[in-house]
Amino acid sequence: MIFKQFYLGCLAHASYLIGDESSGVAAVVDPQRDIDKYLAFAADEHLRIEHVFLTHLHADFIAGHLEFRDRVGARIYLGAPAQPEYEAVPLSDGTTLELGTVRIRALATPGHTPESVSLEVFDLTKSAEHPYAVLTGDTLFIGDVGRPDLLAAPGSSAGELALLLYDSLRTKLLTLPDETLVYPAHGAGSLCGRALSQATVSTIGEQRRENYALQPMTRDAFVAMVTADQPDAPAYFAYDAMMNTREHPTLDQTLARESRALTLEELLKGQADGAQVLDTREPVEFAAAHLRGSVNVGLGGQYATWAGTILDRGRPIIVVAEPGAEGESALRLGRIGFDHVVGYLDGGLRSADSRPDLIAVTDRLSPDVVQARLSGDPAPVMLDVRAPGERAQGAIAGSLHIPLNHLVERVGELPHDRPIIVHCAGGYRSSIAASLLQRDGVSTVSELAGGLSAWRAVGLPIEIDPLTA
Repeated sequence: MIFKQFYLGCLAHASYLIGDESSGVAAVVDPQRDIDKYLAFAADEHLRIEHVFLTHLHADFIAGHLEFRDRVGARIYLGAPAQPEYEAVPLSDGTTLELGTVRIRALATPGHTPESVSLEVFDLTKSAEHPYAVLTGDTLFIGDVGRPDLLAAPGSSAGELALLLYDSLRTKLLTLPDETLVYPAHGAGSLCGRALSQATVSTIGEQRRENYALQPMTRDAFVAMVTADQPDAPAYFAYDAMMNTREHPTLDQTLARESRALTLEELLKGQADGAQVLDTREPVEFAAAHLRGSVNVGLGGQYATWAGTILDRGRPIIVVAEPGAEGESALRLGRIGFDHVVGYLDGGLRSADSRPDLIAVTDRLSPDVVQARLSGDPAPVMLDVRAPGERAQGAIAGSLHIPLNHLVERVGELPHDRPIIVHCAGGYRSSIAASLLQRDGVSTVSELAGGLSAWRAVGLPIEIDPLTA
């Protein structure tokens, strides 16, 4: 058996290739939309990818099942309750696929979604009774379980799915041998769970002992626990789950349409007509100079997640990037189904060198300067855009808290007669927030350089916010 995990850090997404050396046949599980890496690995191992499995209809990315179908003729497999527009083999409990000396067997494990399955993987040269591994999708993570509240299927409540999840975990996955390896579809950083580990593999025995959600408890206690305090899901999650059921253009088709170099004049016309200008450079470069009205989401952070959270899926996107990074900027948007990039600024921001009237800057202030300004009259508004759980661990006294994912809808809560200084944990999200505020007409915006980490590092005071503690 040939077994390979692929991990995509920016989406905290794990996918898998399972191959049989003797027959040369392979299957891919939960692939990302850009599939070249799987094809290259298969070629190196002299394998043919003939099968592609989705453990469920993913909400946080567009899977590469149609790409595999169209490129290499692979058959698609989905949990039986799914009703995709394309042809797929329905996976019921016990459905088995033999790849020579490798067996893949489906376990129906609804809960995260109604059609969720887990996949037992057997190396038949070692044992036909005890699985080598189980690919758990978003049903069981390392240190957590899948959230039941994303509601990828209309008509299913979080409580109903949580009950299904309770049974799937206890009557299916926890009956496997302790030594069975656990390979989930996500790791730390994913919004598909609440407390995911940095680890990307574990065992059933380890999770039985250490995973808080697998400890003995009643069904009601489990439902209450897994439906409470889940992080907000970005609006694009529902869109992606729907897209994964539909026929849609492949990524290659989309990127071929999007790779158009635009002049500055074309960008300005597009912007005037309603296009969103997305600057994907790093926050420091963006702060030093950027096009007025552009929004910054740097490629160096959780780019796809935040772009999907703050951008309007119904409006065209024009990319401003470091020369050479335009393709990566569009590709990573394509991974979450944002296929409405209309082009990129040819030459990047240098194209605007002769138009200083189009350029804006964002002041990035040191902690000492921020502290001094907070003592002034009138004092600026200190805006904290971190998540509630982060703020509960400590905040700058007197700061206003609006999480970044709610900033656009709550911008009216900000006073208009005082400067605003934005901060997050380290400076990535504050750059996004400052760019949104500037785009929406808030002119006196600056950032705390280095975020709360820099503030703490120089020994400035932190208080516990009684509203979030």
